[in-house]
Amino acid sequence: MTHAPIAITCGEPAGIGPEVAAKAWAALRRDVPMVWIGNPRHLPPGTAHQVVRHASDAPAICSDALPVLAHDFASAATPGTATPTNAKGVIEVIARGVALVQEGAASALCTAPIHKKVLMDGADFAYPGHTEYLEALTQAPRAVMMLASDALRVVPTTIHIALEDVASALTPDLLRDTIAITAKGLRDQFGIAKPRVAVAGLNPHAGEGGAMGTQECDWIADLVKEIAASGIDVTGPWPADTLFHAAARAHYDAAVCMYHDQALIPIKTLDFDLGVNVTLGLPIIRTSPDHGTAFDIAGRGIANPTSMIEAIKLAHRMAST
Repeated sequence: MTHAPIAITCGEPAGIGPEVAAKAWAALRRDVPMVWIGNPRHLPPGTAHQVVRHASDAPAICSDALPVLAHDFASAATPGTATPTNAKGVIEVIARGVALVQEGAASALCTAPIHKKVLMDGADFAYPGHTEYLEALTQAPRAVMMLASDALRVVPTTIHIALEDVASALTPDLLRDTIAITAKGLRDQFGIAKPRVAVAGLNPHAGEGGAMGTQECDWIADLVKEIAASGIDVTGPWPADTLFHAAARAHYDAAVCMYHDQALIPIKTLDFDLGVNVTLGLPIIRTSPDHGTAFDIAGRGIANPTSMIEAIKLAHRMAST
């Protein structure tokens, strides 16, 4: 294996991140080179691992032991109980992973789940989530979050904000950028030559001609037509309640939605274990499993690694596109 490894961040060490990373390595070790960044003490007991000095050393030993770029943390990790003193280490590992990809030592970044409140409490973390932090680290003008599986790809235009704030946060510039970044990502990172983007309405029945909300009539429909005239294959706004059944999904490659749950409920219903979080608009490739830290099952050895496995596989495919 000559491909630069996938850099995997440890995420919240008291969650299931270290466990699913170790299980993913065991499943993929002969197929995908990877290197885990974190404190080796935080790996599940008995995990075969080898500390390496450089990410470039990882491919040679990937099938025998999980290569680890060791990173110091302030405290031990107690599964299920987050320690705020480790927040600084979690944040540093993400930045270290980004730097590895930027310098070409890793081909892509796959991030394990973080616990945002712990990071805010322990290190004054100033970002709503991974996406916004990666945007800042890479100085990207704007990044968008895509959830992807074989069944569906969705992109929420607004992400980690209260539902009551969505209508005011949703602007023509924001939606225009989201559609453009989505189309470019489908072309450049997924290899779809002529991507098709469907746009969901904000209101029930896409406003039903203004009877259930006016944003679609006021500007969303006109904006979609404007973008389509520029050469992007985009349609909508479509009623969200009829956008995700099998026949509808056959007509688009990704659905741009207006808010978090409008996008994530369909994909988690259709393909909960196989969904992968992809950040589009960055100068690097970044994927992540589509689940959280799962403190309630951490340390019990029962965490399902499927989403992490799919995230690493997708990162590898994207890096090879």
